[in-house]
Amino acid sequence: MSIDAYVIRLAEPGDIAVLPLVEKQAVCLFQQWLAETGLTPAILEQVSTVEEFEEARQRGHLWIALAPDAEVVGFALVIILDRLAHLDELDVVPEHGRKGVGSKLLEIVCRWARVAGYSKVTLSTFRHVPWNAPFYESKGFRAVDPEHLGPQHVELVAAERARGLRTDLRVIMEYGAKAG
Repeated sequence: MSIDAYVIRLAEPGDIAVLPLVEKQAVCLFQQWLAETGLTPAILEQVSTVEEFEEARQRGHLWIALAPDAEVVGFALVIILDRLAHLDELDVVPEHGRKGVGSKLLEIVCRWARVAGYSKVTLSTFRHVPWNAPFYESKGFRAVDPEHLGPQHVELVAAERARGLRTDLRVIMEYGAKAG
C-alpha cells in the first residue's frame, strides 16, 4: 500500500477515543527491546489519556493518520517547550509501519512548526532503537544537549527519569538548526 493511500489530518473530536489503543499497539514493538531501552512492562502500560489527547486536539497540536478504510493507524502529538515545537509522541500501529506513515506525520509536523513560526522541532527518543534516533537522524534531526535548549527541556529529561525511563539511553534531538 502506498503512502498516498493514507490521509494525514488534524485530529477531530471523534478520533480521540481510539488514540490510547493506537499508542498501546505501537509500544508493543518495544517488548523486544527492553534490555536496550531499560523499559519495563509496567512502563509500557503507561499511555496517554483521552483527556491529554483532547487537550492537544483543542490546541491544534494533534495529527492523525487514517488508513484507506478510515481506521486511525497513527498520530503525532506536539507540545511547546522553551518556545519550540516539541514532538512529544509519534506512534504508528505495527501493521501500518514501514509504509511511510511515520515519515509523513513527521513531515507534516515539521512543516506546521515552520509555518507557525517555530525555529526548531525537538523530540526525546531512544538512541539505539532503529525506529527512534536513527530514523529521526535520517530525516535531518541531530542530537543536542537539552541544556542548550532551555529549562523546559531539562525538566522533560527529569520527568522522563521520574517516570522510570533510562535517560542515559535516550537523546534529545532537534530539527531546523544545527545541533548545539
